[in-house]
Amino acid sequence: MTTRSTGNTAVIRKAFAGLDQEALDKFRTFAVKKTYPPDTVLCAEGETADIFYIVNAGRVVISREVEGADDDFVMGFVGPGGYFGEMALITEEARSATVTTLVETEVLEIKKDQFEEIFSASPALARSLLGTLVEIIRETDQRAIEDLEARYGELAEAYEQLAAAQADRIAKAALEAQLEVAAKAQRSLMPTVLPNLPGYQLAARFEPARQIGGDMYDARLLENGQVAVLLADVSDKGAHAALFMAVARTLFLTEGRDNDDLVGVMRNVHRGLIDASRYDMFVTAIYGVLDPRSGLFRYVRAGHDEPLWVGSDGSHKFLHGGGRFLGLWADPAPQFDEQCIRVQSGDCLVIYSDGVTDMRNPDGDSYGRERLAKLVTTLRAYDAERIADSIYHVSQQHRGPIGAFDDFTLLVIRAE
Repeated sequence: MTTRSTGNTAVIRKAFAGLDQEALDKFRTFAVKKTYPPDTVLCAEGETADIFYIVNAGRVVISREVEGADDDFVMGFVGPGGYFGEMALITEEARSATVTTLVETEVLEIKKDQFEEIFSASPALARSLLGTLVEIIRETDQRAIEDLEARYGELAEAYEQLAAAQADRIAKAALEAQLEVAAKAQRSLMPTVLPNLPGYQLAARFEPARQIGGDMYDARLLENGQVAVLLADVSDKGAHAALFMAVARTLFLTEGRDNDDLVGVMRNVHRGLIDASRYDMFVTAIYGVLDPRSGLFRYVRAGHDEPLWVGSDGSHKFLHGGGRFLGLWADPAPQFDEQCIRVQSGDCLVIYSDGVTDMRNPDGDSYGRERLAKLVTTLRAYDAERIADSIYHVSQQHRGPIGAFDDFTLLVIRAE
């Protein structure tokens, strides 16, 4: 049975705490109510995703196939007020799990384009998704541990070593599946194509130290023809840091859309992160706007590494600007100041995370700012792509055979 949803405010508010009225109205307008009998597969692992679901009544089970196991791995259950199907819509990948009704279940269904419209306009929805994804990862970890202990106990007497190894493999596969989903979600938030800006070249590189990282970059054209750029770094690594960064990126996108006050954008993002998370994490960031007509680059630093400017004549300097990191501490409120510099013909601007300059070799020697400045000065006549590639490869050669301990993120802007 299918009906248009117009009176489901309570279940939508239960699913997304703090949802603003505009997003709530869109949910009510778009959602279609459907009822399914028990044992109905609503989402199948590997299928193309085009629907987001909110459970209005009933209960569903979320499971995933694990190679070598007789039974599917149960990842969790969702009841009234819960939701599922959001990750595949965000990452534009196939469904990562199968969802099946346990009893007669009533759901609200929202199509992919409608979900994207709500998600892009609502920081509250992004914060709610952050909390849910963190809980999914936690529950999956715990369920994997419990599964390992149960299998060990059942087979300990006759097959102790074999049972432990098999259970450990299943637990590891389940955890890796969650990390894979988180990594795809993180990369989907970064631009696949940088803006085409007359008179300027843009290039970027991102390499997480682990499967998923805490860095991100963004560059987008504004309606006035200018381009907003962002490079940020979360104080932690792993899934929680990536999800925290996803909320930060949504806040920057929302606050910077029609706001020319860069200091105001930083303050609003700081307050949004305080409201969004209780984790002991913070974000350092560079947020700026480049006007291609004048070459003026206005920016605000929030505790982040100083960007490198290299002039056409080979001179260089690291760009100052005061401001504390975002999030973590509500009081005292951070103070920021806007700075500016002109990026003119032949000039190069390099914005980077500390994973670039802190890249260490086997002797513990970091790559450092001066090596970076010397390299970019030598390469300043080349295009932005070659400069970005060279910085990446030279720093990797400096690191040698040891593993990276921090994410590598880089954004290069060069005036033609």
